[in-house]
Amino acid sequence: MGVKFKSRSSKDGYRGRTAAEVRRVSKYHTHSIPLDMEDIERDYDKPIVEACIAAKTSLIVRVGMLELGAGTGSFRVREMMHRIAYPMGVHVRADVNLTDIEATCTDGVSRITEVVDLPTTGVNTERIWLLEHFADWLSVKCGQAGTYHTMTVVSRELVDNLDEPNVYAAARKAVKEVLAQDQDAAKALKDAVATAVHNEDEISQSRIDAAAIDTRTAAGLGTVGSTPRSEGSKDSKAAPAPADVVAKDSDSSAADSQASQDRDSEAGRPASSDKSTSPEPQATGGITVRQAHERLDLIERRKPLYSPLFSGFASAVACAAFVFLLGGGPYDMAGAFVGAGIGQWVRRQMLGRRINQFFATGVAVIIAALACVGTLRLVGIFDPVALKHDTAYIGAILFVIPGFPLVTGGLDIAKLDFPSGVQRITYAFSIILVATLGGWAVARMVMLNPQGFEPMNLSPWLMAGLRLIAAFCGVWGFSVLFNSPQRMALVAAVIGALTDTMRLEMQDIFHVPPEMAAFLGAFLAGMLATVWRSSVRHGLLPPHLGYPRISLTVPSIVIMVPGLYMYRAMFYLGQFNTLNALDWAFRAFMVIICLPIGLVTARVLTDRSWRYDV
Repeated sequence: MGVKFKSRSSKDGYRGRTAAEVRRVSKYHTHSIPLDMEDIERDYDKPIVEACIAAKTSLIVRVGMLELGAGTGSFRVREMMHRIAYPMGVHVRADVNLTDIEATCTDGVSRITEVVDLPTTGVNTERIWLLEHFADWLSVKCGQAGTYHTMTVVSRELVDNLDEPNVYAAARKAVKEVLAQDQDAAKALKDAVATAVHNEDEISQSRIDAAAIDTRTAAGLGTVGSTPRSEGSKDSKAAPAPADVVAKDSDSSAADSQASQDRDSEAGRPASSDKSTSPEPQATGGITVRQAHERLDLIERRKPLYSPLFSGFASAVACAAFVFLLGGGPYDMAGAFVGAGIGQWVRRQMLGRRINQFFATGVAVIIAALACVGTLRLVGIFDPVALKHDTAYIGAILFVIPGFPLVTGGLDIAKLDFPSGVQRITYAFSIILVATLGGWAVARMVMLNPQGFEPMNLSPWLMAGLRLIAAFCGVWGFSVLFNSPQRMALVAAVIGALTDTMRLEMQDIFHVPPEMAAFLGAFLAGMLATVWRSSVRHGLLPPHLGYPRISLTVPSIVIMVPGLYMYRAMFYLGQFNTLNALDWAFRAFMVIICLPIGLVTARVLTDRSWRYDV
């Protein structure tokens, strides 16, 4: 069957819809097929697995669009689209680039191709995390096993309560309640078995195993590889679980059925034995296409976690810490703190008004550099030593370093996705070019001649301790710029503090070349992120702390990007000193390419999907 195309005029497309619905469609879905297409509308209130291929594709491609707009690599976008498509019985073939997706979906009967074209790109680690939970939530609602958390209640509580102001606190509370219920259920099962054995009753081992599974399911727990019970949301929007998962054995006693109903009631689910009382239509598929899109609406429309003012403060902290790690002293850190804070605040204001990204970057860099220089000149009135710190303004512009596209571009190339990888790296170097040109322009305007930072001559142990603190603060600041929730930012900061301190100490003590030190630092960051995820999946850490690897690794190694090397290359190029410019440019290039290689090596050693070409 050929590719399915449908087209309607703008007037026909919005016929019969309210003004609010027209504004919603035009505002949020102008870069893909509108949701008011006839074939999508026809199945908008059908269960997902019973909907037509167009309605299913609208969900699959929209999730891919949101994932791509959050800044992640093409390999993760494809993986997420496949995770959404699998419970629906759909196969997906997608071409993913920096700002566009072309996806062909088929359910074995029909085939449809849809194209998404985003106007810009950015980074939003919170959205990446929420989409992971959405994929798990959708899979469980469709009667399949969860693939992200061993406790499906985490994804359920997060996705079902996205419209609540304290959604993360509610999810943590639900996890604690479920764990308590699970302990009570396990204790009750153990007591029942012990009593039966004591009375010399014959108990079938299969009935014991079934009872154990039922108690865990009633408490809201699922295991990867199993088929958990589909759980309804607290607002009764979701349909009850499929009959083959919820149904009791035909020879179960009335007491067993009543106990199951009591457990369902305590867990907030409709009773499995009395489906006639549910107001929702009972059908395989769990939720409708409309309900899934409503959850995606909440994810798409979530405001940034941090205000422009707090984002500016995080940028100031990150760049001040960055300057210290590069060798700067208190005056250098103070100038970078003021300049980076003001520059990031200006950039957030401009990007919030949808100003062109390159123009906003150039303006923010120039303002940050001028604010840094002005601060040091003002301090120089009272202490002339501050006037000698010409290099500080370089640290003030490092908040614009595009660490995410640099790293994800390298990861895409490692997965043989050259179009996406080359586009991401080209985009990253374009941002770097704009930033370094802005810094060079300021240097020419105020006649600066940066020659590096003066050594502080601190003891090795004191320097190592200060580096640990500075790296922690720097990674935390960059994580906030990437819109990471605070717990995610703190986990990334711990990983970054360990890895970056190790990298710098290896360079100082063992004289390891910067390129090899960057590789080892990124490799260790990838391994620590994997250990964290594995600890969560095996129950050693709370399940709500299971963050995506990319949300932990990229912020932790962004602080290793050689921003000073790149600026020096541009500075010497502006003076037509080509030999020095090429020298610093190649030094920066070697360090940059070693960072994604380190992450790729860690993934190859710990992930089968990266170890083999399949």
